Amino acid sequence: MDEPLKILGIPGSLRSASYNRAALFAAQSLLPEGVSLEIISLEGLPLFNEDREAEPLPAITTFKNKIRGADAILFSTPEYNYSVPGVLKNAIDCASRPYGDSAWAGKPVAIMGASVSTLGTARAQYHLRQMFVYLNMFPVNQPEVMIGHAEDAFDGEGRLIDGTSEKLIRQLLENLTQWIKQLKK
Repeated sequence: MDEPLKILGIPGSLRSASYNRAALFAAQSLLPEGVSLEIISLEGLPLFNEDREAEPLPAITTFKNKIRGADAILFSTPEYNYSVPGVLKNAIDCASRPYGDSAWAGKPVAIMGASVSTLGTARAQYHLRQMFVYLNMFPVNQPEVMIGHAEDAFDGEGRLIDGTSEKLIRQLLENLTQWIKQLKK
């Protein structure tokens, strides 16, 4: 039997009631067979400081090891000020340094996002895609999962109740799984 595929889910928000964390929890129930999704928090990850990159703090080493141990990454990000939240950008920077020791390099990756806005994190997702070029990550391009009006897509307990979003997340996970397998050949 093949070893199960491991996806690391990273929410781009620290908020405990984050729609993006809720979207990752929904994704856990929509996974293809033989795939697991571990959700981690960026809480406690220190601010990137180039002066300390040669001797990283334990939280950064642990974070990089989680990334390296995953077969793929699934970001679920809100959009702040038309872009990626600072906490997510900081995490990306921490795990990409020092130069030549990026934990992101060669990783298959997918993006989804939820927001109360109509565009549902479109700009933040496109900014992430720009970063993937430099990080040498391999994104799944479709479907784009941009959950707009998130307050209507999730119930009061944070459960995804929007059928269209559920269908798109399921398809994204299936495509990511196939992408992982294709890249492992």
